[in-house]
Amino acid sequence: MRQKVIILGSTGFIGKNLVEFFAKKKNYIVYGTYNKTKPKKIKNAKFIKCNLLDQKKVNHILKNIDIVIIAAATTSGAKDIVERPYIHVTDNAIMNSIITRSAYDNRCNHVIFLSCTVMYHSSKKSIKETDLNLNKDFYPNYFGGAWMKVFSEKMSEFYSRLGRNKYTIVRHSNVYGPHDKFDLKKSHVFGATITKVATSKAGVIDIWGHGKEKRDFIFIWDLCNFIYLAIKKQKHVFEIFNVGNGNLISINDLVKKIGKYLGKKIILKHDLSKKSLDTNVKLNCNKAKKLLGWKIKNSLDDGIKKTLIWYKKNI
Repeated sequence: MRQKVIILGSTGFIGKNLVEFFAKKKNYIVYGTYNKTKPKKIKNAKFIKCNLLDQKKVNHILKNIDIVIIAAATTSGAKDIVERPYIHVTDNAIMNSIITRSAYDNRCNHVIFLSCTVMYHSSKKSIKETDLNLNKDFYPNYFGGAWMKVFSEKMSEFYSRLGRNKYTIVRHSNVYGPHDKFDLKKSHVFGATITKVATSKAGVIDIWGHGKEKRDFIFIWDLCNFIYLAIKKQKHVFEIFNVGNGNLISINDLVKKIGKYLGKKIILKHDLSKKSLDTNVKLNCNKAKKLLGWKIKNSLDDGIKKTLIWYKKNI
């Protein structure tokens, strides 16, 4: 029997990839939502216009849905995280509350919430899901966003205890790949780096801060595969999973690596007057491997190559 899956936020980076991924699976009837910009047609997928802050409309679109994937969010890049962190808090908290309640009322079987790792504290060791310490202050620039994510996670746990739905919390690391944002005003570090390197004529790349901070990057197709396995194999009604590469790379080394694959000689120019997000979070993903049999299939080098192929064709 085919299951009905709806990807909320299907015009975003992760949402687009999820629609494409599940539209290729025979066992799913795929829906996606959009608000302002109507997406391009994708074979075997149907798109629905919906403002996810409107409770009545959300209740309507979640009727008879089996699987709800919450990929919708107000997002932007590092610049806004530093200068306007509040834009990631209010609307997202309200939207996630409406969706979670509606999924419960409509008896949707499985709800998957794309959280992230902003609530983790910087560490030299690999971080497990149980290492989260809510009694310790979050990184200042992540304070609002981190608590919003924790609130949404706890809300999912609350509803799971009412015994009607299954919930999966996905604490993913920095995601990159096809359909990423490459606009410097909106992009995250990976997309911004590709744009900077690709459009640089002299090879001089401006970097905020010292560039020594390290990040865990996961290719989008590996994240999609994790969600697929969670739907098929998760047994308990509530689980939190780390989903990442499990390896770190500094921003400086990332720029050089992308420059290498674009065939450009890179000169790093550090703007120490600008604040960088100086945290290092390396994920321990053993739980996902043990319970779901998940592991990454794309190394960072493979993912960069695939992203650049897509970038050259589409951007």
